[in-house]
Amino acid sequence: MEKSIKRYWPLFVLPTMAAFTIGFLIPFVYGIFLSFCKFTTVVDWKWVGFKNYTRIFVVNGEVDKTFLHSLWYTTLFTVVTMLIINVVAFAIAWCLTKGIKGTSLFRTVFFLPNLIGGIVLSYVWLMIFNSFLQKYSQTIVSTQWHAFWGLVIVVCWQQIGYMMIIYVAGIQSISGDVLEAAKIDGATGKSMLFKIILPMLAPTITVCSFLTMTNGFKLFDQNLALTGGNPGKMSQLLALNIYDTMYGTTGWQGVGQAKAVIFFLLVAVISIVQNKISRSREVQ
Repeated sequence: MEKSIKRYWPLFVLPTMAAFTIGFLIPFVYGIFLSFCKFTTVVDWKWVGFKNYTRIFVVNGEVDKTFLHSLWYTTLFTVVTMLIINVVAFAIAWCLTKGIKGTSLFRTVFFLPNLIGGIVLSYVWLMIFNSFLQKYSQTIVSTQWHAFWGLVIVVCWQQIGYMMIIYVAGIQSISGDVLEAAKIDGATGKSMLFKIILPMLAPTITVCSFLTMTNGFKLFDQNLALTGGNPGKMSQLLALNIYDTMYGTTGWQGVGQAKAVIFFLLVAVISIVQNKISRSREVQ
């Protein structure tokens, strides 16, 4: 049987490789090619070289700050949400592993927001935010910072429960013998947390940090439904900025594709660096 599998393994791999090639690899490579072209449809293209990449930053001889604003705005949003989600999710997971009554119910309640679609969730929160802010004659898109913190609240409320489940699994995987030995040696709750539990949770922290970081950079649905990029495109995250460039202005599809390529490279580099840093800490 083992010899047969080794002999015919290409037959087992072929369907998956074909699906991967057709569904991802070919569109990805073709998308990179289109970033160097002017086009309205994927078959109606004209080669323009690096002109699309130049138009990302300079339009009609003037600097276009829209993309750069979305870049730093998205970076700040990602850092803030990553910190809040991971700290709060760990704190909740820590409490739920202390044997309190109703733990299963609490886990379900905290996880439920993750099951709601981003657009539906954002519309619900939009009504909540505007109902509160109208008392002060404002809305969620009165300023870019109203929109920023609105997005932070929505994303954190949605993702904390999911990360909590991962942290609960990580905490429960820690050997009870290790914790018991630490108690016998006189370790206090604080020292156990920072010198034993958190170091042993390094792989879990790596996974949760990676997920929250990539989710922050790729966020689209909530941004579209909650703020739509308003006021004046000042609350556009990168994904919405690319979408707006692709479909909001005629003749800018190539520029939008160039932004998408830069976006991919940015997320890929940050993800690799973050993962390497986290892995090095795990080894230590």
